[in-house]
Amino acid sequence: MTYRALLLTQSPEFTVQLAELDDLPEGDVELRIDYSTLNYKDALALCNTSPIVRSWPMVAGIDAAGVVASSTHPEFLPGDAVVLNGWGLGETRWGGLAQRTRAPGDWLVKLPAAFSPRDAAAIGTAGYTAALCVQALQRHGLAPDDGPILVTGATGGVGSIAVLLLARAGFEVHALTGKMPDQAYLNSLGAAAVLDRAEFAAPGKPLQKERFAGVVDALGSQALVNACARVKRNGAVAACGLAMGMDFPASVAPFILRGITLYGIDSVYAGLARRQAAWALLAERLSGADLAGIAHEIGLSETLPAAEKMLAGRMTGRFIVDVNR
Repeated sequence: MTYRALLLTQSPEFTVQLAELDDLPEGDVELRIDYSTLNYKDALALCNTSPIVRSWPMVAGIDAAGVVASSTHPEFLPGDAVVLNGWGLGETRWGGLAQRTRAPGDWLVKLPAAFSPRDAAAIGTAGYTAALCVQALQRHGLAPDDGPILVTGATGGVGSIAVLLLARAGFEVHALTGKMPDQAYLNSLGAAAVLDRAEFAAPGKPLQKERFAGVVDALGSQALVNACARVKRNGAVAACGLAMGMDFPASVAPFILRGITLYGIDSVYAGLARRQAAWALLAERLSGADLAGIAHEIGLSETLPAAEKMLAGRMTGRFIVDVNR
């Protein structure tokens, strides 16, 4: 049986093509994919602007959502709705921008009853990462009375869902964005204030006025440095992205003089229990109706221009990909 997939090749030069394939990766669960997504990491791979892909050729896509077609794993039966995120998909292992894949059952999460595969794609790695960030801040002990939470890159996939999750938990959310015309969108998600990213883009003092109890950061670089400098004593920052850069030109001052904590969020290799807890949190606080305003659906053939739009900073919300069109 053949299936359609978005294939990246390196020889003789880099290409992105729709291809019909008859091979599948190894695994004890075969998945019929209904939807995938387009994440920032996918966009970097599709536009060949960062060394994301480590094995060639590669089926792109770090997310897959669908139903089990066949299984020899004891926890999964045909027809089970599941989601697959991370584990090197689209980097070292053929990914989810395809109609089929196989994976070890230990990597899969059964979808909460509240979500369809389309909903799971609208959430994707971005939303699941946002949930991990929120859980890190709450495990730190932060509560709404401690003060506002800053979310950087707030119009992106991680940021949009982080704003929703935090607002639903009763936090005052301040959304940082380079797209000030999207203020109404961020307010609709629950942001109490919208800040211009330019305010965080230039180097500042190592310690600035204490303003935020915590931060969810998807930008890295100077934005993360300035965010740390404005966190209140004993606050926390959950760092999960690098849209502004991988560098961190910071001082130790916020960490040793104010006692703030910087949590690194790894969504790729998180264990099953943590993944299940993140998806349970998402199901508790979000609905399909919430996701409707975030998700923009495209087909497989539209992924490359969508990736270019994303890297150019012209995307608000999430791209989900119907792999069957």
